[in-house]
Amino acid sequence: MQVLLLCVENSARSQMAEGLARHLFGEAATAMSAGSTPSQLDPYAIEVMAEIGIDISHQVSRSVESIDTTGVDLAITLCAEEVCPVFPGNVRRLHWPLMNPTSLAAGQTSDELRERFRTARDQLKARLEILKSLIDVPRGILSLEFHGGIRVASLPDSVRFYAWLLGTWPKEWTHRYATFIRSDLNLNFVLLVSDGNVLHQDTLYDLGIGVADRSDVIDAYHREIDFGAHVEKPPRTTWKGTPLHELWLKDPDGTLIEIYARLTDAELAAKPADEVPEYLVSGTEPEN
Repeated sequence: MQVLLLCVENSARSQMAEGLARHLFGEAATAMSAGSTPSQLDPYAIEVMAEIGIDISHQVSRSVESIDTTGVDLAITLCAEEVCPVFPGNVRRLHWPLMNPTSLAAGQTSDELRERFRTARDQLKARLEILKSLIDVPRGILSLEFHGGIRVASLPDSVRFYAWLLGTWPKEWTHRYATFIRSDLNLNFVLLVSDGNVLHQDTLYDLGIGVADRSDVIDAYHREIDFGAHVEKPPRTTWKGTPLHELWLKDPDGTLIEIYARLTDAELAAKPADEVPEYLVSGTEPEN
């Protein structure tokens, strides 16, 4: 994947983003930056990036018009108060509006300006870490029902997990939260960074995903194993309470997720007298 980061002057935000992306992505993706009216690399951008061990002093400002559109897979605009550059071509696009750290307020000191650059740098780093986690997400589970919202310790880890689980990237994200939308499921699911505040009734501790049938539960199990998800309980048919084909897994923060399918009338008619669960994948039965 080739990522293009855009702002107006290609002097601060997009330059820091390019340096961060090159550092974070490694061989998973390439990154470059450009602007609509390029100027020169801001010395404060060089300074605050050096603080975290990344040297961008060799980078140069370039015009968006000089970029070959055929090589770009994802274009990210970073403008907030300005008019963003227009990048032609059939590419995936994201908009991360960040305040220009070079926009000086009256009487602002050099130390205050550095803090503005550090804030922009850290917010870009958090967003790019999430983007890195999404680059190679494999095909996930075809879900029929899902809703909820949870707090998480690592936003990039959890975004990667749920992008795989839901089969879609989040619609938007910041350094504090990510929102997944699946209109076909009337889904609005939010991951929010755990900030130490008291949890309340709107925070879920376990989640449910409905799939079509028994075979989809089994298929979900094999996808989870391939993905490296933690399987809490392997696929089985349970009869007590609500009869279901189900399996349980845990997300990176330990939240339990039930993957389930409702039984057909024929399957319900075959319920055993002892109601002992039937394990659906050979070798996953618990030891006696």
